[in-house]
This record gives sequence, structure tokens and C-alpha cells, in this order.
Amino acid sequence: MTTLVFVHGWSVTNTATYGQMPEQLQQRATATGMSLTLADIWLSEYVSFDDMVTIGDLVRGFDHALRDLHLRDASFACVAHSFGAPVIRAWLQAQHDMPGRYSTIRLTHLVMLAPANFGSALAQLGKGVLGKLKAWWDGVEPGQRLLDWLELGSAASLQLNLATIHGVDPALDGLFQFVLTGDRPDRSLYDHLNSYTGENGSDGVVRIASANLNAQHAVLSWQGSTTGAGVDALALNLTRGPRFAFKILAGAAHSGLAHGILTSAAPATVTEILRCLQVRSDTDYRALSEAFERENTLRDADKVELEPAGPFVPRLHIHDPRSQLIVRLTDDTGEALTGTGFLLSAGLQASPDLMPPGFMLDRQANSRHRNTVTLFLNQALLAGDNRVRDPVNTRKTLRPAVPDHRPYGVEALPPDLSGLVHHAVAKSLPGEDLFVMFHPHQTTVLDLVLPRKIHAGVFRLTQTLTPEDFSHPLPGPVIG
Repeated sequence: MTTLVFVHGWSVTNTATYGQMPEQLQQRATATGMSLTLADIWLSEYVSFDDMVTIGDLVRGFDHALRDLHLRDASFACVAHSFGAPVIRAWLQAQHDMPGRYSTIRLTHLVMLAPANFGSALAQLGKGVLGKLKAWWDGVEPGQRLLDWLELGSAASLQLNLATIHGVDPALDGLFQFVLTGDRPDRSLYDHLNSYTGENGSDGVVRIASANLNAQHAVLSWQGSTTGAGVDALALNLTRGPRFAFKILAGAAHSGLAHGILTSAAPATVTEILRCLQVRSDTDYRALSEAFERENTLRDADKVELEPAGPFVPRLHIHDPRSQLIVRLTDDTGEALTGTGFLLSAGLQASPDLMPPGFMLDRQANSRHRNTVTLFLNQALLAGDNRVRDPVNTRKTLRPAVPDHRPYGVEALPPDLSGLVHHAVAKSLPGEDLFVMFHPHQTTVLDLVLPRKIHAGVFRLTQTLTPEDFSHPLPGPVIG
């Protein structure tokens, strides 16, 4: 067994955050015949509460700290919680991009617990007034630049995740990555000022789809055709990333003493970590990935939660699989289209009015890049779902069967429809079903790219030597 490094998440100021997990892992590993002693375990202490610190700074600091370990075989395994996972992934990317600057120490296993791989909807709260008040009360800074990374749809997080999607399968090179994430917010930690802390489809901090590294990159762009009436037709190009082992831990929350993935859920978490650390080959990795998928399917089938509400009727939670769509709106020159509307449509009529009721769960624009919007969608309603029965009284219907509303499409509505330079209304190709973008518990990054309409009147040459006023130019035809 190689050295095992634990890496905590954002805002941690004490190694008590790891709880009893290192000791439990060591004890269980010995019981299963794995060679792991406490001398092989290191706990990270990185600073996330300084407004000047960036993820790049943490990457360099981590690399420096690794060199000081003098590892016997120049390799290690890592268990990372929450924001700790993107830090380690960014270090791996830096190793790949700048091999002369970073160490050649090899990571063999990366086990990510509730990782904020695509960020967290809570990051905007952390950057706001409440986050600043909490930081002031705790005597530390909120860590603004790390929160910038954690905000949904941040440019830095998308850069890292798109490199993963378009990169080679790390398992083929002997690097095995695993995502273990919870599926229930800790209801006792619900913040009435911020509904994200009780958001279904998350562990109370990170959405299941944000944790999952199984993801896609979709590009909708103009290929020269129109759908009529001056509407540009957008064709879909879809890239599927490598396959990653992904397991949903039923009942686990992001943190907290009652249900936290590092605390009360630790026995179950330790079991899954050991399953991951026992992987030794690509064949082992594929087999465990498939086992995780089967177990996730069983978990998805048991999706009704009746939350006790004292003397009142229990609160109903139907834990449908969710899908996250991160949309970036630009034109073909790369200019951000901040005022452009984006709509999903359904049916052969391609109407937004035909989308399934209740499919849209949340919509959040990135505060620094307003042309980037993250949609949180009920994938089960998009796919169509069977009748949901009461687990206590199976004759009682909690939700009737929902038909699918396919095919699904998109429509872009730019504000500038005329002038020397403008954009036109655009829609996905008629008959093309964009349901392929919506996978359960997964994220799709969608680049919607509109053609920039530049008219000949923006720049003319003339041989008329007498003075000529061109303060009111005629647009002329669009430049081809």
C-alpha cells in the first residue's frame, strides 16, 4: 500500500474535520489484508480562508509539500473531500501541462468524497453578505478567489472539466479516479435563508450531478442553414468524456455529525473507499464502475422520502435523478452574449410551452460571466416516468405517470436583431432530439454559438473624391 493523503475542503480550519475516518480506514484495511498503517497516512492543512489564495497557489503548495514526504516509491493515493478534489485534479492537470515545473510523483488512486467538481450552488451565498458575516464571526476571510472557482459555471472550473472531458482515459495510464457522494441534505442543517441547503438532488452543499465526473460537452453552432423566417438552424456536436467510477451513498450528507459523509456515514464510506483502493488494473476499475452503476440503479428505484414533520403530515420528497446543464452563450468570434435569452422547447412544434411541468428546478447565472447560466433539471420528468406509489400504501399514488415530451430543442433570442452588426434568432435543427444531453446525475456543458451578422456597410471603399457624409450608412448585405 502506498502513502495515503487526506485532503479537506473549503473553509476548513481544523483537522478534526476528518473525524475518525483515518483510524477506521487503517483498522478496516488491516482486517481485509491491506497493508496500511497510521505512519502511511498524512492529513492536509491547506489555507482556503485567505482572499488572496487561488487554486493555482494551492496546487503549487501541494506539489511542494509532496516533495517533502520523500515517498518510497514516488507514488501515493489520495482521499479528497469537497473542494479538495478539484485541487488535486488541478494538480494533475498542472503535472500534465507543465511537466518541467511540477514533480513526477505519481498518483495511483484518487477517491473523491462529495467533490465539488462542477462547483456548488452555495458558492454565491458564500461570496455574499451572509458569507462575509460568517467569516468575520469566525475571524477569517471567506476565501473569495476560491469561491470564484466554486461558483457554478466559473471559467476556471469549466476549463478543468472540459480538459477532462476531452482528455484521455486516466485509467489507461494507471490512475484510478472514483466519486463517492451522498444523496440527502441533512435536514437539521437547513438554512431558511438559503433553500440550496435543503435542495433535493444534492447532499445539501454539492449536487450529485456536480460531483459526478461522467460528463459531456455539447456544441450547438450554425452550419449555414436556416429553418425559415430568418431563423438560424443550430447543429449539435456532442463529446462524451471518459468513464469514471461513480457511487451514490444513500442517506449521506455533505457534512454534519448526524449524516456527514466523513462522520456518521463514515463506516459505509470506509467500505466504499476500500473497494476503490483495492483496484489494481483497468479490468478491476471497469468491473467496479459497473458494480457501482448497478447499485446506483437500485438506489434510484427507492426514491420516495417521507420527512417527519412533528404532528403534521410528513413532507414528501421524490428523489428523481437530476441533470445539470451549464450553458455558455457566445457568438462565433467568442464574444459573450449577455443579453441573449435561452429557452428549452419540446414536441414537434418545438414550443417552450410543451416542456413537462416541474422540469426546471433551478436557474443560476454566474456572477462574473453573465452569459453562463446553470440549469438544474428533473431528468426523470424529461425522460418520462412511471407512477410513483406511496411506499406505505402502494395503492396510493404520490405522482401519476408522466409521459415524455420529446423531441427536445433549444431556442436563442438575441436582443440585437438588426443593425450593421447583429445576431438572429436561432433554434436547434428541426427533428433533432436534444434529450441526448440530459443524463441522470450528470452535467453537460453546452456551448451555444450564434453567427455574428456583419453587414458590408460597416466598411466600404470609394473612389468618390468629393466629401461624402457616411454618418448614416446603409447596412447592405451580410458579409459571407
